[in-house]
Amino acid sequence: MREAIRLSVENMRAGKGGPFGAVVVKNGQIIARGFNRVLETNDPTAHAEVVAIREATQKLGTFHLAGCEMYASCEPCPMCLGAIYWARLDKLYFANTREDAAAIGFDDQFIYEEIGRPIEDRCCFTRQMLRDEALAAFREWTEKPDKELY
Repeated sequence: MREAIRLSVENMRAGKGGPFGAVVVKNGQIIARGFNRVLETNDPTAHAEVVAIREATQKLGTFHLAGCEMYASCEPCPMCLGAIYWARLDKLYFANTREDAAAIGFDDQFIYEEIGRPIEDRCCFTRQMLRDEALAAFREWTEKPDKELY
């Protein structure tokens, strides 16, 4: 956890992004480090947790991080929490809470609220279209004999 916190401070001071750091650990060893790189890369998805997951999957050569743990300097936002679940990390530890983050201007509460709203009531205009055409790809996937589930 101290390494995640150290990364958050070091890279925030360097102007690369907000004060967030994360590490992925396997068998007691850090295998990947991440820090918020949003400002450095102009990538709104370059949060510390996502950066660490990307590095860990590259190092391990797999999209599943079962057997790994994440230590994050702050409770993950909804996007990062989703990435943690998709990566199948075994455990998550965090230091600051999402309320602590909100107090310094990183408030994700609106996203938590948006997820629960009906599509037509969300702030971002959302409309379903061409479902029948898109279902063709799903039907093909269902019948694909060599698919790899993830």
